[in-house]
Amino acid sequence: MKEISITSKFSVYDTIPDLPLDIQNLMEQAVDVRKKAYAPYSNFRVGTALLLDNGEIVLGSNQENAAYPSGLCAERVAIFYAGAIYPEAKILKMAITAASDTNTTKSPIPPCGACRQSIAEYETRQDVPIEIYFMGELGAIYKSDSLKNLLPFMFDKNFL
Repeated sequence: MKEISITSKFSVYDTIPDLPLDIQNLMEQAVDVRKKAYAPYSNFRVGTALLLDNGEIVLGSNQENAAYPSGLCAERVAIFYAGAIYPEAKILKMAITAASDTNTTKSPIPPCGACRQSIAEYETRQDVPIEIYFMGELGAIYKSDSLKNLLPFMFDKNFL
């Protein structure tokens, strides 16, 4: 038997004003769209803002449905919208924020597994890493230089 070790590295920013200016703007837009989420069942609102290589910013918020799992996470709403409207554009940066209607989220909230897989599809397709910034409602923001940092054994088209 042999063992392997995998290390993930994140940059940590204490607050939104500590972020680079372009990311401050992106995260503020994610916060604004988070407030528009349709989350009557979970009471957990997520907002995502994407910066594309064409300069466009695409937003998404989670959209729930009484018939689970018919709803969609904010990250996938934004990614799929970007893919539909700007199919040739590359996603450069992603800002994600999550908040609960019942308690304050102070820890960074990363993308769920399904969203990680969707991000992996786009990162692999475009062959350019996507910087991912994520936070709760308040507190620290984590930055990952690539989805591979969050999903080191990602499944992609190369296995097919």
